[in-house]
Amino acid sequence: MGTTFRIVLYAADKDSAKKAADAAFARVGELDGIMSDYKQDSELMLLCKKFATEAGDPVKVGNDLFFVLQKAEELSKRSDGAFDVTVGPVVQLWRLARRTQQLPDAKEFAAAREKVGYKNVKLDAAKNTVQLLSPGMQLDLGGIAKGYAADEALKLLRDKFGIKQALVAAFGDITCGDPPPGEDGWKVDIAPIAKSQKPRTLKLANAAVSTSGDLEQFVEIGGVRYSHVLDPKTGLGLTGRRSVTVIAPNGITADSMTKAVSVLPPRQGLKLVEDTPGAATYIVVLDKDAKPVATASKRFPKE
Repeated sequence: MGTTFRIVLYAADKDSAKKAADAAFARVGELDGIMSDYKQDSELMLLCKKFATEAGDPVKVGNDLFFVLQKAEELSKRSDGAFDVTVGPVVQLWRLARRTQQLPDAKEFAAAREKVGYKNVKLDAAKNTVQLLSPGMQLDLGGIAKGYAADEALKLLRDKFGIKQALVAAFGDITCGDPPPGEDGWKVDIAPIAKSQKPRTLKLANAAVSTSGDLEQFVEIGGVRYSHVLDPKTGLGLTGRRSVTVIAPNGITADSMTKAVSVLPPRQGLKLVEDTPGAATYIVVLDKDAKPVATASKRFPKE
């Protein structure tokens, strides 16, 4: 999934802690082998290869992959396409752009955009099948799979090993179980996007938080700063400095919603979050004078 996972847990002794952590990391590795678009033999990539040249018959997939694709489809519909896992062809071009410091070739970019569209993914829950209706489509689960993997690691620690006091972090995605001993929550800092800002500290228990923005992942070409977060409708990396933090009951929701809220205008992003049970968001945008302007949804914790 292109990131590093970190697990913090409290157990009765070191041996049981190591055994539980090893099992949780193994589960993350298993999901990486299913959903990574960096591995050509992952279940995700093998699925896409079946539709590389033509829209063939539906393909039966495993429960994990189907569940994530189903959640992705739900958010795509709710966000009117602001979240879309079919952006893979465009993502590949932007990865190259980050290495070469050059914008994608216009013809290649236009061809890649024609393959993007969440409505061209057909799911059949009764049969656990997936069909890509447009040849050459490429699915990218980078904006949702990390959150799911964190959820699954935390679930395994709880259900198999009885470890409830744990935290799983995957770069900007953090999923928390019960708080550490003697604490009422896990302390999580939100990194500021402007020097004039101070880090904002959250205390979370049995919840997840995700932050997306261009603080660390971006490319600057021709004086324009493009975020690694793409707008599925234009295929372009977002411009204009913005940081979006979403708190949600689970990692898969927090992870995916940060991407949707980043793409949507702030008012629409706030509405999407407010309409999601247990979710809250904190949006910081730099104005024309590079000053941070913050907006928080009603459920977001007060400072």
